[in-house]
Amino acid sequence: MKSKALFIINPISGGKNKDNVPELIGSNLNADLFEPTIVFTNRAFHGHKLAKNGLGQYDYIIAVGGDGTVNEIASAVAGTDTILGVLPFGSGNGLARFLGLPMDTAKAIQALNEQRVATIDGAKLNRQWFFNMAGMGFDAHIAEVFSHDKTRGFAAYIKSSLREVLNYKPDIYQIEIDGVSYERKAFMLSFANSSQYGNNAHVSPAASVQDGLLDVCIIKPFPLYLFPALGLRMFLKTADKSRFVEIIKGKNVIIKRSGDGPVHLDGEPQIMGDSAEISIIPSALKIIAGQSFSDIKPEIPFSALINDK
Repeated sequence: MKSKALFIINPISGGKNKDNVPELIGSNLNADLFEPTIVFTNRAFHGHKLAKNGLGQYDYIIAVGGDGTVNEIASAVAGTDTILGVLPFGSGNGLARFLGLPMDTAKAIQALNEQRVATIDGAKLNRQWFFNMAGMGFDAHIAEVFSHDKTRGFAAYIKSSLREVLNYKPDIYQIEIDGVSYERKAFMLSFANSSQYGNNAHVSPAASVQDGLLDVCIIKPFPLYLFPALGLRMFLKTADKSRFVEIIKGKNVIIKRSGDGPVHLDGEPQIMGDSAEISIIPSALKIIAGQSFSDIKPEIPFSALINDK
């Protein structure tokens, strides 16, 4: 029996044209395995509604877009037996890259044919889902600024970051992780389920989406001349070796800061109050993964493989 697959395409994510995606699905999806339905979103949160309506009707729901689109659709799918697929079309594609999915659309569709299903953790910040990364501080500020930028893509993101870092002021955070209290002055806080923001920039190289833990990444104030070096560390997967980076693992996190401000959930910004509660939801989502991810045996901790030298 064929599996029913609903492809939900966000036509504006990443500023990339997706007019040829239906044709690519037709030519690369295994017709012996799948019976596809293709729909396009036409407004904010439309993808979530389409996915919600598709539960029980489709075996697979595939998000065609970036991390924000994935979040919107995965939030509807989490906690069900429906399997999420991803065709990456965003600016960063953090979760897709972490899962080893191809960035080439035809190859990503072919990865669906392999049906390598991984069960991964999700997380919630003030009861809102995220699956890759959430944060507050500088990265949330940039996400807010970038959301108003007409130019998309990695180069535009870097340009915004370089422009904004000159005047950004760190904040003082009261942090509680599994009942242990910390006070930190921080440039930004990242709550990492996977290891990376996107574009292979890894803030927490040993993070795992299967360990039932969040990595609370505290980036401390640093001399501005080291900003490029810290960025380079992320691409070299050595951010955790910097004296300006502290990583504490935990299941339940409470954050208090000086006032309202931006946060981001999987790169999508919003303004939130002065406190946040973040918690991990183990084994929340079934998702198609790439070859490099799905070959890892369940009994071997994923983080142990990453750290294996």
